[in-house]
Amino acid sequence: MTGANFLLDTGTAKILVDCGLEQGGEFASESNRAAFQYDPKTIDALVVTHAHADHIGRIPKLVKDGFKGAIYSTIPTKDLAAIMLRDACSIMQYESSKEGVEPLFAESHIDQALALWKTHGYHEAFAIADTSVTLYDAGHILGSALVVFEREGRRMMFTGDIGNVPQPLLNPPEKVEDLNYILMESVYGNRLHEQVADRTALLKAEIEHTIAQKGTLIIPAFSLERTQGMLFEINNFVESGAIPALPVFLDSPLAIAVTDIYRGHRSYLKDSVRAQIEHGDDIFDFPKLKMTATRQASDEIHKTPGPKIIIAGSGMSHGGRVLSHEIAYLGRTDTTLLLVGYQTVGSVGRLLQDGVKKVTIDNVPVHVRARIAMIQGYSGHADRDQLIDFVAERGEKAEKVFVAMGEERASLFLVQRLRDYLDVDAVAPEANQVITIDL
Repeated sequence: MTGANFLLDTGTAKILVDCGLEQGGEFASESNRAAFQYDPKTIDALVVTHAHADHIGRIPKLVKDGFKGAIYSTIPTKDLAAIMLRDACSIMQYESSKEGVEPLFAESHIDQALALWKTHGYHEAFAIADTSVTLYDAGHILGSALVVFEREGRRMMFTGDIGNVPQPLLNPPEKVEDLNYILMESVYGNRLHEQVADRTALLKAEIEHTIAQKGTLIIPAFSLERTQGMLFEINNFVESGAIPALPVFLDSPLAIAVTDIYRGHRSYLKDSVRAQIEHGDDIFDFPKLKMTATRQASDEIHKTPGPKIIIAGSGMSHGGRVLSHEIAYLGRTDTTLLLVGYQTVGSVGRLLQDGVKKVTIDNVPVHVRARIAMIQGYSGHADRDQLIDFVAERGEKAEKVFVAMGEERASLFLVQRLRDYLDVDAVAPEANQVITIDL
């Protein structure tokens, strides 16, 4: 379900949409090192939907392997990709030296990729050979885009990831009509986000529980979007007096850098959030919030007595500083580990979500006595019904809908629902499958 990478060959141009890392399972590293299913030297352009690693993580490898075409995205996506890729590179270099293998790419390949990068705003059409390309707001993360290709009056949309509605910070996905083809994600193609309406109250209840226990609330959060959403919610709790100020640690240099980019691109946030900022509220800052950029500052967190909140990456607990906190606190009954995002199969987060009572983290065996809680409503992805509505509102003329970027059961479930509910010709393509379309 990760590692998004699609090739649109129009006959006059070869255009990629996304070039991401496969994540989670034990085979992911090997598959990321594998050769592309096409010759990167022959690719004319790459269009990037958004800056999550599973959509951008192999771009430097693409360049390393000979790609010299243009890369297109929104401005925030380029800014976010620059720091996300550099962070990934430093982690890869560390892991590669430990394992005695060559890194997937080097810093120089990131520099080469950024030199090829061109940016466009939403609704600003641009041309790749004889194909017109327009980006629309996907509502998933800052700058995320639905990509629409048009040739001779026929249109195809690549959705990237489709935003959950409503999002704390972002607008809903835009409506785009007259589509002949849709290639869409299906992460939650067989599930509902039942807690969207109640998520703010549920988060407040988890914080109040932590305060009552004088314990620790650990939130493994993706550095991009989920962390900023959590900060925004807690900011509103504290500044409205809904909860007393308590120590909150943002323990992720990457998340700190990403938050600064959010501050610099407020025009991409929804109107109500922009109004809050314009009335003088720094939505990512509040009393007792500490941003711990250094490893030493991170270690000092454990000396702070509860109650406290630790927000740290990674969101699936398969790396990052959250691991040291999980090792320190998961064995304690006054700890709550709050999962606020999708946990892929094979990750520590998924094991904890499934109720495993003993996990190995950084080669350290950990007995889990902490309370494991989940709030599904903060997902950045549209759920089953939202995905069906997405197609219903945009795919009235669609001749075929390609369902991808999801676990097999989720994709196949959504395919059947689209067929049954909307009478849409929906299919779930296999990896490396070649399909002929009329575009």
